[in-house]
Amino acid sequence: MSKFQKTTISFLSVIALCLVVVLGTYTYQTYQTVAAQPLGPSLPTFAPQTLPPTWTVPPNLSSPTPQGLVTYVPTVSFPTNTPVAKCNGPGTMNVLVVGSDARGDNYTYGLADAIRLVRVDFVTPKVTVLEFPRDLWVEIPHIADDLDGQDHEKLNQAFLYGNPGFKYWDDPSEGSGLLALTLNVNFGVQIDHYITVNMRTFENIINAVGGIDVKIQNEEIARTTNLPVGESHLNGAEALKLVRNREGGIFERADNQNIVLCALRKKLTSPAIVTQIPELIEAFKDNIRTDFTPAQLSQLACLASQMPPENISLASFPADIFTQTREFDPVFDKRVAILSVDHNILRDYVTRFQSGMWPLPNAPLQITDEEDEPIVCE
Repeated sequence: MSKFQKTTISFLSVIALCLVVVLGTYTYQTYQTVAAQPLGPSLPTFAPQTLPPTWTVPPNLSSPTPQGLVTYVPTVSFPTNTPVAKCNGPGTMNVLVVGSDARGDNYTYGLADAIRLVRVDFVTPKVTVLEFPRDLWVEIPHIADDLDGQDHEKLNQAFLYGNPGFKYWDDPSEGSGLLALTLNVNFGVQIDHYITVNMRTFENIINAVGGIDVKIQNEEIARTTNLPVGESHLNGAEALKLVRNREGGIFERADNQNIVLCALRKKLTSPAIVTQIPELIEAFKDNIRTDFTPAQLSQLACLASQMPPENISLASFPADIFTQTREFDPVFDKRVAILSVDHNILRDYVTRFQSGMWPLPNAPLQITDEEDEPIVCE
């Protein structure tokens, strides 16, 4: 090989190496940019949470220092170990999860059929899910101008009024955002992100993981859902029928939904499925409404692979704080069935929930139905 040929080959090798570096840098930067882009519109900014009048400082927390009282004492600083969040996540994250009763592939219309607030603790790690009854009578911002001054409706209608079919507000987050804002205005809920799933996508997700195994211990739930007491394997359509079962009232319906969530939690944390979570997220990202970025979804998938199943729990407000009654609704020009409750009491529970103080950290993983009979998530 001549000297000229060797020089040419060396020169071309350097050019090729430079191209690889440039392309690699470009690909990495592009990935970083895409990974940081939300998959949907972000939520509006919420007002800071304020403690309700019923809130009292729990015994395990320090009492507030009297204003104006200053005590000068020697201070010594010691190094402390700061808890590290797993999977490069934040300390905690509050996620609004909405199950829409929209019957097609779109989100033009539809009520919020299931409403859950999910607290994700990346430090412990732990996930706690709190159910909000859909029939709460609440103030819904931004609807009065379109409803002749009417600003109160059921909680599930906030989602409907925010979606493109009604579009009573112009925020890009649509129904998910208006529902999040409604929860904030009425109960002080602070929401960082949202995930919304319609009925068809819910069915497809259940089918994608191979169905779920539900365990029904309550004979009344078994009777009203036409399922046997004990274990049953459900496909997507059957699981949807269970979560939407209306017999027995709103509290039993929430119990049915929690039974399915228990089963789905168990399936998603099984060794056969947990490694597929990134692929499942990718497959369904175009059918789900969310403001998560791909990077944040990867953090959640990472956390799911590291979290013990017993650290996932479901909670409901005590049934005895609610009263089933009727309220005249000018929109429908009739009295509609609602759930009445002291909003300050719910604010108190929400405050404790978001701080990780309720339910009790070491409480067993279980759901409690209307008769306070435990439905255990095994």
